[in-house]
Order: sequence, then C-alpha cells, then structure tokens
Amino acid sequence: QVQLVESGGGLVQPGGSLRLSCAASGSIFSINAMGWYRQAPGKQRELVAVIQSDGSTIYADSVKGRFTISRDNAKNTVYLQMNSLEPEDTAVYYCNEEIKTGLFRNYRDYWGQGTQVTVSS
Repeated sequence: QVQLVESGGGLVQPGGSLRLSCAASGSIFSINAMGWYRQAPGKQRELVAVIQSDGSTIYADSVKGRFTISRDNAKNTVYLQMNSLEPEDTAVYYCNEEIKTGLFRNYRDYWGQGTQVTVSS
C-alpha cells in the first residue's frame, strides 16, 4: 500500500509565499513523475507543475516564474515553492506521483488528500 501525505497549506496574504510538501510512503519500488495539481471552487482540476525522474520540469503558464517544483528522491518527497502568491492561486492543491510497487509491476498514479491554499488580505 502506498500513501501520499501533504503538508504546508494555509492562509497567506497576496505577495506572500508558501511551501508545500508531499511525502510518499509504503511499498515503493520506484517513482517516475511527481506533480502538483489544484482545484478551485467551481473549476476543474488543473496541472500546476510536474517534475520528471530526470529532473526536467513543466509549469502551467499562470505560475511560471513564481512557483518552483523540486524533488528529494531519497525521501520520496516532492515540494512546491510558491512565491508572489495571488488571490487567483486560491485552491485545494493535490500532489500526484507515478509509483511502481514492484519490479514487474506497472507505474500507477497516486494522489494526496489535498491541502487548502488561501491567498487573501
């Protein structure tokens, strides 16, 4: 069994910063891509950022230059550093990891429980 546990959400003023973390635990053989998604009220879940196993990254246009995704493979953890936060960034943030639980198993997606980020004065 694999679990993803997120932390770091909260309330912040516009222009402020937050750092989200997502740690995977359980029967992990290897992890491929790790990413963050968000869902605002009344909207569909959208990609925020993804980091591949080779370290390459993809960002949504709306967060480029403000957010940075990183990973610590030794800790099975992905981070999202969010700077210059705007009210439009308010959403529930979910981590996603592609995890293989055995040598002969396929990668499958696992999701965190979500953490609320609220940007408001």
